[in-house]
This record gives sequence, structure tokens and C-alpha cells, in this order.
Amino acid sequence: MLQNQVTTPSVLAGDLTAQDADRLVQRATETSLNDGGLQTSELLKQALDCDPTHHDAQVLQERLHQMCVPRWHFPMLADQARNRAYARAIAAKVRPGDVVLDIGCGAGLTAMLAARAGAKHVYTCEQQPLIADVARRVIADNGLSEKITVLSKWSHDIVIGTDMPEPADVVISEIVDTVLLGEGALATLTHAMAALAKPGARALPERGVLQAQVVHSDALVQQWRPAAAEGFDLRAFQALSQMAQLTPNDFAASDLRALGPVTDLFSFDFTQPSLKPGRVTADLACHHTGQAHAVMVSFQMVLAPGISVSNDLEATGHWGRTAFLLDQPLCVAPGARLRLTAQHDAAHLSLRVNDLYPAMQDAQTAKIWQSAIWSEGAAAPPLAALAPVSAGAGQGAAYPH
Repeated sequence: MLQNQVTTPSVLAGDLTAQDADRLVQRATETSLNDGGLQTSELLKQALDCDPTHHDAQVLQERLHQMCVPRWHFPMLADQARNRAYARAIAAKVRPGDVVLDIGCGAGLTAMLAARAGAKHVYTCEQQPLIADVARRVIADNGLSEKITVLSKWSHDIVIGTDMPEPADVVISEIVDTVLLGEGALATLTHAMAALAKPGARALPERGVLQAQVVHSDALVQQWRPAAAEGFDLRAFQALSQMAQLTPNDFAASDLRALGPVTDLFSFDFTQPSLKPGRVTADLACHHTGQAHAVMVSFQMVLAPGISVSNDLEATGHWGRTAFLLDQPLCVAPGARLRLTAQHDAAHLSLRVNDLYPAMQDAQTAKIWQSAIWSEGAAAPPLAALAPVSAGAGQGAAYPH
């Protein structure tokens, strides 16, 4: 596999000059990306070695990097809380002499943490060749090339006896998205624990739980459900925005306010993963008066006993958030419940809010409920109206990180 050098007549004698830059850039534009961008990257690097200010080479290099390297890699590596949690969990899980399989190498951080924890050898796989190539450089820069082997392939293609001399004692991964499922974690770990790990192998993370809660956010609705612009009615376009994928900056700007506690939807055991689909009907409780705009789905992921990471409302760091928008805002009061149906196929999550139950059990609750709706400018319902109110919410696949 071509990794660090492209053999062309202009390279052999080290005789590259500024006049060669245009020709190298032209070759880069004509080179297939079937190798994951390795040869194109090397040609552009050589062009920039000739002329560091070559405009086309700079632009093409940046395009290549953005195409091949998802941008979430960088805030993830800068997430100190996440890094500390993984460092502590790996130190607790990995024992001296262990063979470790690290799925999803990225920059090589978790593989290096495993080597530092005493692993006999770490095999880390990365299916994007350009990332794998740079990870080898990072690992070499840290003096760990003898302890870590980077496999430039998908974990499903690893063969024991060829790529790894023996199955792993520990399987490490960080291949989940904002709702745990979207990066194929369950399918990948089901294969890895069965085919690439020893019986009883340890896994990190150990388990995860998907949770949901009712949230209020005027800013979320304004951003994802604009009703009008420059005097034009845009409400029909709202049907295309059923699920909001929030970056950390979006999340901070949305000022999501919980109207009730989290409710568990699904639990996943990553040590014994299953591809069995799931379906659950759950009631989300409302403890506060306000307008319900969305159902936010978050996770709690246990890396090792006493060590966990989360992307709930209180969490910080690089994780994004997923919010399923209600078709219409609903006024809720303490005691109200939103009934939803959530489903997953081990790779994607869908969610639908079916009904709102005002739960007006007494006159005081009914008064609060009536006051909340009236304050939003809607017609107040009869105090005796105990029937559920329809309350649709979107459904769809989750966005990575």
C-alpha cells in the first residue's frame, strides 16, 4: 500500500523545483481516490514543498482533508473531559500483557492510552487510509510504533492469524453518535466480540442507555422551524424539519430547558451486543409548566465501573445533541405526560410522540393547565377534558457525534 511516497520521475532525485508544482497539482487532480486519498495527498504535499504559497495546491489539500477526515475528529480530541474519562477507564480495564483491539483509530489516542496502561500489543484499525497513515506518524512521534500496529481496514475485515496473531483480551471503541447507534456500533461490536476477542473479553465501553425528556426552547423552534421570512409564510416548509441535530454551539445557543426528568428508552450491553431491534412505548413526565417544543434524546455511557460519559443537558464537551421536534408546541403543566413510541433497528432511531395527557386530577392542576394554555394565546380547553391530545414528533436517523 502506498503510504508516504509517490514514485514519479520528479521525485526520484529530489530535484523538485517551483516549476514542478503546477504539474504535481495537475497529477493530483487526475489521480483516483480509490486508495483513500493517499497518493493525491502526497502529490499535493510535494507541490507545496516546491511552492508553499501555491493556491490550487492549498485549496485542493483542504478539500481532500474535509472529504476524508470528518470534522468532528478535532473537537473530540480537544474534549478534555472525554479524554480523561477514557484514560481512566482504559487504565482500569487494561492489564499488563493484554492484547488490545482498538476499533476506530482516529489520531491514535485510545491506542496510545492502552499501550501506556501496559498492553503487550495494541492492534488499532482505521478504515480511512489517509487517517490511518497520519495515525502511524502520531504513534511514531510518541515512540510507540513497536507497541501499536495500525491496520488500515474495517474491523469486519480483520483476520485472526493474519492481521492479529491472537484474539483480543480487551476491545476498545468510541464509535457511537449522539444516540449511540448511528456509527454502526452494535454491528461492529457484535462481530468484534464474537470473532476477534477471547471468550470473556473485556469491552470499553461496557454499556449505554438512551434516554428521553421533554424540553422547552423558543430558540430551537426559531432556528429549525421558521414560520415566516420577509412577510412570506414558510410554515409548509416545516414538515422537512422533524429532527434537529445540534452541534455544541447550537446546543449552547438553544438554551434547552427541561420540563421533566429523563426516561430510559433502551439499554445496550456492549460486552454482549445484540442486533435485535427494539420498540418501546413510554410516558415522559412533565414537572414544570411551559411549552413543550421537542423531545431530546441523550445517552449515558459507562466506560468502566464508576466512569461514564454523557451528552445530556448538563454535559459539556464535543458531543452533539438530537432533538425530535413536535409538530406543534404543546402547553404542559405539572402532572402532564407525553406518550411516545421509540424504535431502533440497531443502527437507526425513530421516535413519535403520540398523545398528551393533561392529567388534570384536581382543580388546582386544571387551573395551572388552563392558565398555561391561555398565556400562550390559545383557546383554553374545558376543565373536564381528560382525553389525550394528538402531538406528533419527527423521526429519522441520528447524526454522528
